[in-house]
Amino acid sequence: MGSIYKRGDTFWIKYYRNGKPYRESSKSKKETDAKRLLRKREGEISNGKLPGIYFDKIFFDELAEDLIQEYRINNKKSVYRAENSVSHLKTVFEGVRVSDITTPKISAYIEARMAEQAANATINRELSALKRMLNLGAKQHPPKVDRVPHIPMLTEDNARQGFFEYGDFLALRTALPFYLKGFVTFGYKTGMRISEIAKLTWDKVDRDAWYIRLESTDTKNKHPRTIYLDDELKEVFQAQWTQRITAGKLLPYVFSNARGTDRIKRFDKTWKKACKDAKIGVRHFHDFRRSAVRNMVRAGIPEQVAMKISGHRTRSVFDRYNIVDEKDLQRAAKRQAAYLDSQMGTVSGTIHQFKQKTANTTT
Repeated sequence: MGSIYKRGDTFWIKYYRNGKPYRESSKSKKETDAKRLLRKREGEISNGKLPGIYFDKIFFDELAEDLIQEYRINNKKSVYRAENSVSHLKTVFEGVRVSDITTPKISAYIEARMAEQAANATINRELSALKRMLNLGAKQHPPKVDRVPHIPMLTEDNARQGFFEYGDFLALRTALPFYLKGFVTFGYKTGMRISEIAKLTWDKVDRDAWYIRLESTDTKNKHPRTIYLDDELKEVFQAQWTQRITAGKLLPYVFSNARGTDRIKRFDKTWKKACKDAKIGVRHFHDFRRSAVRNMVRAGIPEQVAMKISGHRTRSVFDRYNIVDEKDLQRAAKRQAAYLDSQMGTVSGTIHQFKQKTANTTT
């Protein structure tokens, strides 16, 4: 059984868990407040929970370290993003008790980041990191978090909408140096991520059946993927293989840098110059990913198959990449009109008959 006693003018409580005594200040001069706190703590213990005083000893910094450790243990490629999010969160939550991380305090953080002109998507990534570390703390044994507060997320309306029409792609490829031409052709046709292409090695390529097999360790979403090559890509890969043999430097990578000494890494300046020379405006390599998805859908490839090729696991993200532009809407209107004109008794046919009848009446 617990007990209540005074230290000066303040009431304290004493209770036991697994035979271990706990003492805690009620922070009040009223005995009724102390009794209420004691009942709360005894209720937590009877339900198998740790007493609330335990969670007051856990700080944000400890949860942040646990989050980064979890990323490293699971070899997540986005660990640098998590570290960046944590660095921003520390500006407000460093040294803060977990029990003091409340929804109002989180909302204040959001307002502060918005005042710094941070994009909604960036703030959401930081909030996701905060939610993840709190959930990890709640799942530990013994738990470090007794409750996860509501974390409001922002509406993201800053998703890129860029893509390449085929003519734009050809103009860019022409403006790029030779060593990047096959690289961008493969990216434009398959929608593979730039990191996946840059790290692609010959042991992943079947040069008899002409397909690529990416294992779970090769992909961002940890899911294996098989991609078959069309005739143009077969020529690209054959040219890369021939160049590799001719150079005598048997690098494991399919696409090598300009000197043929390593894989392709950064080519930002070369890319920007090619975009300028091709007169296509500011573009990003990731626009190839959106372009590939849209081209596959336009070509009539079933969306589930397109998702397997591009490596999209969720329909929501795939739909975000399957961009519909003004030309798509114009084509849809023309196709609908052509269809209606070909039908008897349709709205289009009725209007045509009405116009003809009106013209005859006037005459």
